Amino acid sequence: MGASFSMTHLASALVTLLFGATVIAVRLKAADRPTSLRKIIIPPIGMSTGFAMFLVPATHIPWLWALGAFVAGAVFFSYPLIRTSTFERRGEHVYLTRSKAFIVIIIALLAIRLLLHDLVEQAVTIPQTGALFFLLAFGMILPWRLAMARQYRSLTKKSEEAGN
Repeated sequence: MGASFSMTHLASALVTLLFGATVIAVRLKAADRPTSLRKIIIPPIGMSTGFAMFLVPATHIPWLWALGAFVAGAVFFSYPLIRTSTFERRGEHVYLTRSKAFIVIIIALLAIRLLLHDLVEQAVTIPQTGALFFLLAFGMILPWRLAMARQYRSLTKKSEEAGN
């Protein structure tokens, strides 16, 4: 049982690290291409399909826990991402600017997630742990992307007003 648990734990950690590396790579690549409002809002919309997991009774958690996970993501985890996500206009296009701090923040968030995962997993089942971390992640991405959309609209509106 101990070997099985450690292999599961190792696999979970590796998947988390792979996800983090993918996020960093996608973000760095995105800085080379113009962005759009659609590209900003699609990730939280796509991620929202994950709420279907709550149709499975094994993922059910108390409402207060769900709210706490969402708020923790929104308050503590989204803030550094919001602060390091900026846009710039290059000609007619808007680009997400690269930030060295973003990479550091993503790595720190991954480390915190791995540490918290071990703690949470001791108190609740694995499906409930997944549900809590989904809500934490959604709480992080939603305000971050809404802030990005607001910033994008502000930048494009200023350009439209200057053009008229």
